[in-house]
Amino acid sequence: MAELAFNDSVRPVARPQVPFGAWGLRVAALTYLVALVAVPIIVIVIAGFREGLGVFWASVTRPAALSALWLTIWTAGLMTLFNIVMGTMTAYVLVSYKFPGKRILDAMIDLPFAIPTLVTGVMLVLLYGPQTAIGELFESRFGSRLLFAPPGIILALLLICYPFVIRAVQPVLAQLDVSQQEAASTIGASQWTIFRRVILPAIRPAILTGGLLSFARALGEFGSIVIVSGNIPMRTQTAAVYIYGQVEAGNPAAASGVSVVLLAIALLVTLMVDLIQQRRRQHA
Repeated sequence: MAELAFNDSVRPVARPQVPFGAWGLRVAALTYLVALVAVPIIVIVIAGFREGLGVFWASVTRPAALSALWLTIWTAGLMTLFNIVMGTMTAYVLVSYKFPGKRILDAMIDLPFAIPTLVTGVMLVLLYGPQTAIGELFESRFGSRLLFAPPGIILALLLICYPFVIRAVQPVLAQLDVSQQEAASTIGASQWTIFRRVILPAIRPAILTGGLLSFARALGEFGSIVIVSGNIPMRTQTAAVYIYGQVEAGNPAAASGVSVVLLAIALLVTLMVDLIQQRRRQHA
């Protein structure tokens, strides 16, 4: 009897059977992910290193390639700084204040997601081009064109990437507990102090997430840039436009090499976004 009881006590517990439908759902989702994301990434990496590390290094260190990469990085970085400040300010206004037309303005924020980037470039040319009053005033005041120059690239990126910080910060602001803000106000704290000491620490991860997403999106922008930049090598040619030019010129090795560099930067930024989001969830 004791032996029988012992055998019963150590008998393995039967694991629940996973329905076939659940396995089918997993396989379908993973297959779709691999086919659309993983396989193209692997292909471009293989193409970039196909002719050897020396050819890859030569393709990404060409003066035109380095100039295009540097222009892409610094314009995207400067745009991100502007976008963080103005996007956070816009999200705060939309959440904290009521005013006529608020819903319309809130809906218009998402328009850059829907407007084709080529249309964005055309709009900027019609508004800020050298033939316009604004373009002429800018050129006469600063001695440089607004479009077909780096400022035009930054303008295009600001318009296209504007929603990212707002949509990352806005829901976090809406969920904040107002009791802390009210308590700070009762002890005489100013609005700026409340924002800096109470609100900003709570929304900082969302600001960083939105800023990094803006930066990653700006790295690969092509449609609007090819119109507003002028595509001048060593001056206004970004990495995405440079890649397109190399493909058109029949130089896939150079195009693949710069593509791998952009891919690596974008992957690093994406991993940083995931890390920030994981820490925010753990803190919550």
